[in-house]
Amino acid sequence: MQTAFTLGWEEWLALPQLKLSAIKAKIDTGAKTSALHASDIVTFEEDGKHFARFIVHPDPEEPNLEVSCTAPIVDRRNVTSSNGEVELRYVIETELAMGERKWTAEVTLTNRENMVYRMLLGRSAIEADMYVDANASCVQPVLNYDGYRVKKVAAEVRRPLSIALMSREPENYSSKRIVEAAELRGHTITVINTTRCYLKMGGIVSEVHYDGAPLPRFDAIIPRIGASTTEYGMAVLRQFANTGAFCLNKAEAIGASRDKLLAHQIWAGEKIGTPVTAFAHSPKDTKHLIELVGGAPAVVKLLSSTQGRGVVLAETKKASESLVDAFRGLDANFLIQEFVAEAAGADTRCLVIGNKVVGAIKRQAQEGEFRSNLHRGGTAKSVRISKEVRTVARRAAKQLGLSVAGVDILESKTGPKVLEVNSSPGLQGVETATKKDIAGMMIEFIESKVRASAHQ
Repeated sequence: MQTAFTLGWEEWLALPQLKLSAIKAKIDTGAKTSALHASDIVTFEEDGKHFARFIVHPDPEEPNLEVSCTAPIVDRRNVTSSNGEVELRYVIETELAMGERKWTAEVTLTNRENMVYRMLLGRSAIEADMYVDANASCVQPVLNYDGYRVKKVAAEVRRPLSIALMSREPENYSSKRIVEAAELRGHTITVINTTRCYLKMGGIVSEVHYDGAPLPRFDAIIPRIGASTTEYGMAVLRQFANTGAFCLNKAEAIGASRDKLLAHQIWAGEKIGTPVTAFAHSPKDTKHLIELVGGAPAVVKLLSSTQGRGVVLAETKKASESLVDAFRGLDANFLIQEFVAEAAGADTRCLVIGNKVVGAIKRQAQEGEFRSNLHRGGTAKSVRISKEVRTVARRAAKQLGLSVAGVDILESKTGPKVLEVNSSPGLQGVETATKKDIAGMMIEFIESKVRASAHQ
């Protein structure tokens, strides 16, 4: 009679095909699917087959210890975790080794960085002659992480990144500077017209097609999506994210920044100062709406306004009511905001990259104009900002989920107030005034987030 192969509730094992010589796993018969901690997952195609390249941190106590793995993808499926959350995961098939025993099993890839065990062995990977003793621990031979440290190389082999810039204006200042900065640092960058992309969903991997062919896999995406193509641009960006590319700003963050009502609600919830803002649907509320923001003068602002367009100052109560009624007649969505007179036509544009303010300019409206946008004829000069303004700028961008943002702030009697946040800030004004390489800082941030080296 064949003796059962006994497992404890936790065991050490190896995954030879992934070059993982040791990893401690929780044996969980209550879970059907096995899972391996994986980060920086990217997919690629070779000889008609789909593969995943990813990083594993086998030792929870040493996050800097990492192994680069590659495996063929056999499926992509929804997996329900123990807390009921559903996650779409890549599935690989690989060899498992425990003591003298070797067998093949399907393993899903997911982020387990907050889990005690970097691997979970589910019942689908437990063979018929295996017995799990829930009261025993490490019945099979104990391994250790020493093998990784011996193999760890002293130096890394650098590789250029493949970057896509989503822009319909390749010749404008910002696009040209981003391309220049990426190429200067040795990366490959391709400018893609967002509206010419089309998407293929379903199957093992997601695809973005362009001019009759699927686009290659990109390491990173820099989205500069125009306001007129926000919805489609966000769909394309989500598709790129599904391929494993790092997106400098995520689609949902861009959507939040473009929805001025949502943005103000988020900031209000986090006690981030903004001009008093009112919103209503019924025309019966016009008078009270204006009273809520302190009366005239008041600013009427379209929810979809950009570069100062769709923003109007109503200097009297009668003018405010007329503007509100006119906007309603156009079936337009708009906000009404208090007019901060003490700002005197000036605001501060803070350029945030990776939760740091890397540059700031003071924008001054031209005489007779209250909008300070450079596209409206405003002027800009470099400015030193206070710690309070810096903190507000960082928080405003962070609460929307933006890694890169232009945060516009008014100085009022009661402190700094956020006007709006731009997810695709123009670079010309801030680079010219501050003499800083903002485009280069954007590329450096991408390098810090995307694996820019290949381990031997």
